This record gives sequence, C-alpha cells and structure tokens, in this order.
Amino acid sequence: MDLGSIKAPAGATKKRKRVGRGNASGHGGTSGKGHKGQKARSGGKVRVGFEGGQMPMARRLPKRGFRNPFREKFVAVNIMDLCRKFEKGAVIDEAAIVKSGIVRKEGSNIKILAKGEINFPVTLKIARISQAAKNKITAAGGSVEEVI
Repeated sequence: MDLGSIKAPAGATKKRKRVGRGNASGHGGTSGKGHKGQKARSGGKVRVGFEGGQMPMARRLPKRGFRNPFREKFVAVNIMDLCRKFEKGAVIDEAAIVKSGIVRKEGSNIKILAKGEINFPVTLKIARISQAAKNKITAAGGSVEEVI
C-alpha cells in the first residue's frame, strides 16, 4: 500500500463552489451576491460596526466607567490554603504554590492573605503578602522574605 492509493471516505470531500459558470450551475447570473448594493460590487466590504450610515450601536449606547489597562491582577492565596498543602519547615515560593495546585497558572501574581491560622514554621519567599499574614507566619516561628 502506498500513499497514492489512499482515498478519502465517502462524504469527506466536497466540490468547491464555482460561481459565474452559467445559470444551470445554481451560482450563475449574480454569482450568489444578490442584486446590486455595496456587497455586490468588487471589493465591496463593510467595516466592522458599520450600519449603513445609521448611527452605530457602539456610539448610540452611553459610556460609563473607566477601564485601567495597567491594572495588576492578583491571585489571592490564604494561609489556610498553605497549611493544607505544605508541612512544617517547608520553603514556599511561587513555583511551589503552582506545583502544589493552589494556583493553576504559572506566572500569576500571587498575594498571600491572612485568612486561617498557621501553627508551624514555614519559610515564605513571595513578592506580595499582607501585613496580617506576615504577622501570623512570624508568630508561628516562620520567616517571610519578600522577593521582587
């Protein structure tokens, strides 16, 4: 058996639409473009959002609020989440949090928050941490190192 003898199964291939080949083809005359108008012409395209000269929907509706393109988004990780996944004396950094499954995406901005209690020492190497969370970890005998 060679590649030249392989055929596609029945119904897998479809003939291309050949327009402008006479009325008997079903795509003759106006070639499927209807009668006249901008979209019947050669190069006759309508830009996105254009509504034929009518005031477009995007301009009719009122605009509200402000969207900050520079806003930083953080994934909140609580102390109780760290307690469930890590043991005493563990060194916790962003890679370890992602590997443990607390945060799904690598490269996410992680911030440690203070919800929950911790009763064993851990070493935390993280960019963002709340002051309350830092106090709880140091009170448990752990250390916090802010990495930039």
